Amino acid sequence: MRFKLLLFLLPLTLFAEVGYVEPWGKDAKLKVSNKTPEPRKKLSPMARVAEQTILFHHNVLTHISGPRSHFRPTSSQYMLDAIRQYGFVKGYIMGCDRLLRENADPWVYRTTLIKENLYKWDPPKD
Repeated sequence: MRFKLLLFLLPLTLFAEVGYVEPWGKDAKLKVSNKTPEPRKKLSPMARVAEQTILFHHNVLTHISGPRSHFRPTSSQYMLDAIRQYGFVKGYIMGCDRLLRENADPWVYRTTLIKENLYKWDPPKD
């Protein structure tokens, strides 16, 4: 019986590492770094106008009429992020596409639960 056990365990020693090895890596890799964020790209004049318009809607009009978005991030935040990330033309098209999909119908998006409400999770892609 011992011979069979030794015969079984011997090949496993060929792949073993010497010393103690943490099986899932170090915890330091899991720590969020405190690096300063990358400086924002310089926006075109149209992107700046669109950004100010969206921020006005986001900060003023939304508080008057109340939140209505079924997505997280909201459609205005999505368009703002897309314009900042991709530029005015592509960001505007992505934001308009998101607005066309804004409805309460069940869809194939990932969902997230925020304050006991189920939202569709669809951030702009990197």
